[in-house]
Amino acid sequence: MIVTTKALFKHAYGHYAIGAYNINNLEQTMGLFQGNLDSQAPFIIQLSKGARAYTHKSMLEAIIKAADQVFPKAIFAVHLDHGDEATCMDCIQSGFYSSVMIDASAESLEKNIEITKRVVQAAHKQGLVVEAELGKLGGVEEHVSVSEADAHLTDPKQAEVFVKQSGCDSLACAIGTSHGAYKFAGSQGLHFDVLAEIQKRLPGFPLVMHGSSSVPEEEVARINAAGGQLRGAKGVDANQFAKAATLGVTKVNIDTDGRLVWCRVHREAFRADPTNFDLRPPGTIFIKEYAKFIAHKNTKLGSAGQLEAVRAFLAKK
Repeated sequence: MIVTTKALFKHAYGHYAIGAYNINNLEQTMGLFQGNLDSQAPFIIQLSKGARAYTHKSMLEAIIKAADQVFPKAIFAVHLDHGDEATCMDCIQSGFYSSVMIDASAESLEKNIEITKRVVQAAHKQGLVVEAELGKLGGVEEHVSVSEADAHLTDPKQAEVFVKQSGCDSLACAIGTSHGAYKFAGSQGLHFDVLAEIQKRLPGFPLVMHGSSSVPEEEVARINAAGGQLRGAKGVDANQFAKAATLGVTKVNIDTDGRLVWCRVHREAFRADPTNFDLRPPGTIFIKEYAKFIAHKNTKLGSAGQLEAVRAFLAKK
């Protein structure tokens, strides 16, 4: 059942965070749905601008519609991740998405508000929800590329102004994470003080953590053992998700970790059987492994076991 992120955030706020997982193909979709049902968790499917262009946007949308029928007990939202204004407008008019993210964080505060406000007005007319971003995360994710020199944390004072003037429904905050597999060096971590100050200024308002993959050491080690060359990859400590949820984070974006699982499974599969040229055996392994990964991540987010409570909550509305 497709619902809005707004409805999911109301149930989650202050208690747990909802996993927002990027998908690009059939195998990811199957593993995602199975893993969330195995862990009894609501979730958010994210389609990036790159994912929509990978085959054709209609292909991914059709796969999701089919998954909704194959897994009728699932409760989820469909979200555009890191959209520009044109992509947001296209998704709003499509009638398929629950919510869109407008990322104008590279612009000045005034320009960001101006662009976000236009997207909000269009989305709200269609009953859709809008996520916006303030501050700059470092790293690279598809068309988003920000150097560490240009990255900066979200200013809580600006966050308050931005939300009130733009009318957005949730805010992606830069609190020390970054996109990609190389997020932290040394003992760096999340800036909970920034989150706490934003929550103080925007009580009850849903906040979002981007660039939140954990980049598990075991996955990286297995990839490298099977011929990969990921050196120094490090991500967010998943044990920090619970504290972030108490500070207003209701949505946690996870993309890189899913790619690492895909990479590990396929590298190991072809190493184990170099004569294989059939895509289905490693694909079957990946679906199972990705489902296990999703279920484990949901326990860290606190969303595991919340499915029936969410169903009851939605039924009362």
